[in-house]
This record gives sequence, structure tokens and C-alpha cells, in this order.
Amino acid sequence: VERTTSTTDHHPPGQSRRNPLQTLYNGDQDSDLSYAHVALRGRRELLEEACLSQTRKRRVLSPDDLRHLIVDDKHSLIYCYVPKVACTNWKRVLMVLTGDGRYSDPLAIPAHEAHVAGNLRTLSEFSTAEINRRLRSYLKFVFVRDPFERLVSAYRNKFTRSYNTAFHKRYGTKIIRRHRPGARPEALEAGDDVSFREFVQYLVDPRTQRDEPLNEHWERVHSLCHPCFIHYDVVGKYETLEPDSQAVLGLAGVEGDVRFPTSGKSTRTDGEMAARFFQNISPFLQRKLFNMYRMDFLLFNYSMPRYLRTH
Repeated sequence: VERTTSTTDHHPPGQSRRNPLQTLYNGDQDSDLSYAHVALRGRRELLEEACLSQTRKRRVLSPDDLRHLIVDDKHSLIYCYVPKVACTNWKRVLMVLTGDGRYSDPLAIPAHEAHVAGNLRTLSEFSTAEINRRLRSYLKFVFVRDPFERLVSAYRNKFTRSYNTAFHKRYGTKIIRRHRPGARPEALEAGDDVSFREFVQYLVDPRTQRDEPLNEHWERVHSLCHPCFIHYDVVGKYETLEPDSQAVLGLAGVEGDVRFPTSGKSTRTDGEMAARFFQNISPFLQRKLFNMYRMDFLLFNYSMPRYLRTH
């Protein structure tokens, strides 16, 4: 799959006449879009520069690399979803946009339904020619988050909630077997009390990635979305989720049709919470973990957290 910069194409039938990519790059002077042009252009340029300095070799992406890229043919959008960065709500919004009137309110769509494979189309389903045509002419966007806050959020969600038994069985039992000497038989059986330190030990253990690909909830964004090989037009951030989401909906010309849901969560994982989780992690493990997620920090302009003690 070729790396793409952005030009425009004719519209297939059923597609809205507005092309969000043209809207972005024509630099519309509409005041609502000025945020998109200024803040988002800065992020795009930073990403380009970081990619130029970090990426030594070109690689050709296979369709399998594109499974996280969701396609909205009607509005010429491609969204790379990153778990733990508002991806449930973005999938809900895209189900409204692509659903031909089946849905009108994103929050009326149950979370589990938003993640059902087949409810949304991914770029990996198309032929190479069709993939390249979409990459050239659609607006491509991704939402990112401070890598360690995302990691703490994934740990809290998958390992501290009693209802996530599938994760406890699939990952918890393996983590306890490997990283808890003298574990009780019931812990080995249930896998439901993994500590954050054990989770970090599991992540930095070389055997983990040798055995199988990382789970998408803690895989690096650059491995899920390939931002140095796919030219993202908009890099949204979790820290500015609402204005960034409005900007994307504005570019697509659908801000009057669908609202991005505001979070009702009372205990979002933020820097303070992440700092508490990292208190008990040794500097040695912190350094290894930072090195593992270094590209995400760099590409998306996150600085090393102040709470880290790497020596």
C-alpha cells in the first residue's frame, strides 16, 4: 500500500458531495474551522518531522496492517481506532454516520455493539487499488493519548473490573504464572488479581512479544495505525477530545447531524492517577517501559512524565 499525501478524486454514488480532505487543505476561513487549521496543522507537522527523523526504511503495508482503519465511504472518512482513546464513542458516531438512518443517537448504541466486527467496514477488506484510492482521497484521522495514561486506563479496565473474566483468563493467569513466584492455586486459576507491577513486568518481558502480538489495548499506537506510512490529516488528542472531535465532524460537514458524546466518567485516568500507579514501579522497569513506548511519546509530542524515575 503506497504512503499517501492528499489529493482528491471523483465521488462514488451515495457519497456526500462535501470532501472533508479538500475542506481541510483548502484552508477554509470559516471561523469554526480555524481551530482545525491551526492546532491540527501543528500536530500534523510535528508528526511528519518526527517520522522523518525516526523512520529509516520504507515498508509496504499489507491489508492485515489496516484492520484498525475504519472506513466511512459516505463522508470520505478513515478513522484509525486506538483502544482506550474514546474509540467506543468514535465507533458509535461512525455507526450513526454510516447507518442509513438506523441510528441517530450515538449513546443509544450499546458499547458491546460498537465493537462487533462487521458493524463497520475496515480498510483491510478492500482490494489494493480500492485501498489506495481511499487513502488518497479520504480524510484520515486518529486519536491519541499520553501513552502511560492509556496504559493505566487499560490495566484498570481489563484487570481490576470483576466482569472482565475473559481478560483474567486469557492474560491474567499467564501473567501470574510468569511473574508471581509461589502464586496460590486459586490465583493461577482465576487470574483476577494481577497487580500493576506484574502487568508492567509482563509488558517488558521479551517473551511476551515473542509469544504473540500485543493485545490491542496495550499495543503501541504506531503499531496499530502506522502513522509514518499513512499520512494522517488530523491527529486528535484525548486531552482535547471534544474540540478535536467537533473539528473532525465539522470538516465532514456533519456537525449538525451528530454530536460527539461527552464523557460521563467520573474517574477518568489522568496524570495524577498514573503517577500513583507508577509509584511502586522500580526505575529499572520504568525505563524499560518508557523505551518500549518511546515512539508513541515522540511521534505525538508527549513529554516524559514528571513522575518517572528512570535512574
